[in-house]
Amino acid sequence: MGEEREDPQQPKRMAAAAYDYENDPRWPEYWSNILIPPHMASRSDVVDHFKRKFYQRYIDPDLMVDSMSASSSSQPKRPSASSRPTNDQPQSRSAGSTARTSGTSATSPPTSLRWDRQTIQFSVNAWVFLVAVLAIFPLVPKNLSNRAYRLSFMGTACSSLYSLYSLHGKPRAWNLQALQVYFQSIIVTKDFIYLIYCLTFVTSHLCLKFALIPILCRALEHVAKFLRRNFSQSSLYRKYLEEPCVWVESNTTTLNILSSHAEIGLGFLLIISLFSWQRNIIQAFMYWQLLKLMYHAPDTSDYHLSVWTKIGRTVHPLIHRYAPFLETPLSAVHRWWLR
Repeated sequence: MGEEREDPQQPKRMAAAAYDYENDPRWPEYWSNILIPPHMASRSDVVDHFKRKFYQRYIDPDLMVDSMSASSSSQPKRPSASSRPTNDQPQSRSAGSTARTSGTSATSPPTSLRWDRQTIQFSVNAWVFLVAVLAIFPLVPKNLSNRAYRLSFMGTACSSLYSLYSLHGKPRAWNLQALQVYFQSIIVTKDFIYLIYCLTFVTSHLCLKFALIPILCRALEHVAKFLRRNFSQSSLYRKYLEEPCVWVESNTTTLNILSSHAEIGLGFLLIISLFSWQRNIIQAFMYWQLLKLMYHAPDTSDYHLSVWTKIGRTVHPLIHRYAPFLETPLSAVHRWWLR
């Protein structure tokens, strides 16, 4: 009878065994909330069992996971520890209480948030989102709006810097060669791009609320992903936040394209500002260097390329018809842009 049940489950068990748990950020948090003795945590059969429980909870609910007592029957000296995930067998009082504790931890979401990397990022981005909304809200007093505008960029810069440190660490050495290797590894990442983006505007006397659009999109995407992964069982989340979070996660491409339009539009706004008393030549030059980096970086190149293609299809016929003398300088700029 056991083998008859195993046949339809065999592909699911193979998929669970082949799943990349180490690169799933939910697995370390899930494993850390399982209360088992250290000598049990080092056993591969125990780890594999809880990996299957994790896969059943987050990936494939149809996967059937056998009890630990069945999978560890060859070790009768430790029946209470091996049967920890289930409560359907008679056990001693101490073993039963331990089994109920670990079984609850393995099958239900944690009741309290641990201050890991994802939680810190969620807290900072949720704060950035609220402050950015306050900055663009039309009824907010101007001095409070300007302060919220600056704080939005500062919060996003801190979030990006923390993410860079968490994912890439620090340079191996503080010499020129090690720093060059380190910066070559992070310069094309989205976190580094947003760090430079925020520093460009937080240090400027210009107050362009239009620049908050990419910040809002980034914060909204981070917050929605965290809520879906950690609060999907909450009744409050299901009632008020599930639909917005599902919409955000299913429309990340739309948000990225919106951010790309705003980022490129800011470049032209900075060029226009050069003809006003608020001009800042250095800021405009540095921002166009950043736009060039966005055009070539893997995380943003596709979205920027689509926007620039639309601009080219609109502008090139007009230049060819009404201002052909601009074709030569634009060709030189185009060659510099593609380098």
